[in-house]
Amino acid sequence: MNCKQFNSVKLEEILVSLGHHPTKQNEKEAWFLNPFYTETQASFKINKNLNYWYLHSEGIGGNNVDFMKKYLNASVKEVLEWAEKQNFFSFRLQNVIHSINSKPNYQITEIKKLQNEHLKSYLHQRGLSKVVYPLVKEIHFTIGEKKLYAIGFENFSGGWELRNSFYKGSLLKKDISILNFNNESQNQNETGKKLAVFEGFMDALSFVEMKPFFRGGVLVMNSISLLNRTKEHLKNYSEIHLFLDNDKAGETCKNEILKSFPEAKNHSEIYALHKDLNDYFVFRNNTKIEKQQRVEDNPKQEQEESEINQAHQTYRRKR
Repeated sequence: MNCKQFNSVKLEEILVSLGHHPTKQNEKEAWFLNPFYTETQASFKINKNLNYWYLHSEGIGGNNVDFMKKYLNASVKEVLEWAEKQNFFSFRLQNVIHSINSKPNYQITEIKKLQNEHLKSYLHQRGLSKVVYPLVKEIHFTIGEKKLYAIGFENFSGGWELRNSFYKGSLLKKDISILNFNNESQNQNETGKKLAVFEGFMDALSFVEMKPFFRGGVLVMNSISLLNRTKEHLKNYSEIHLFLDNDKAGETCKNEILKSFPEAKNHSEIYALHKDLNDYFVFRNNTKIEKQQRVEDNPKQEQEESEINQAHQTYRRKR
């Protein structure tokens, strides 16, 4: 998505997706409370015809890119990266010719257990093993006349997040996803004590691999535009653990959650040198493989290095 495309998305839709709703509106304009700071009287106006905003309390305004730069405290590049992850309805309308009786240009043709070797290989490239196979599905679908298949991760409303090595998207309604790893029940609606929160499902699956004995809930936002939806669900948990992305959008999302739930624990420092948990997980796995390969290639050298390290430790203890 480029600046022109993002600026064509209805700004009202962007604001609503971020949890801001108009206090009053008519055919030409809509008024909102200041989305950047707390206020009691609406001073943020949208011109619906021009799709521009103006903040009377500060005397500033602009287009969608200008708004999100300020909202996320981010660069144009970071704003467009964020926008690319969203699923704005008004943007999708621009790319599909509609008529009143037209059918969607996509169709899910089959949902089944993960069997496709290419999709399994893609998961392995992301550092994931057969442990996570039961948590995903193999989705076959069409977009227009093009037949596709992907790994599917179901959300709370029956929609799907889709991934393969060349496609990233979603089908049907966008929503959060919830997994339950309590022994007693696998009911998605069950209120629990402990909850781990992620932006994307690849990060959540990485967590499942890293913490096989974790007991509690796993929430995947699937989009930070679902922040308010996420916060509503967090009220059900007394112990919240955050594993959000290390970018501007993830930082903003983390800070918003911590404002509402100050007792929540942030764990992004674990993967501070990486963009997200999955990126760190892949790096960690590759490092282990490289080390194992060195041992296999030169076991004698590895043994000598181990003996030297032990000798150093013994010497330090004696001192």
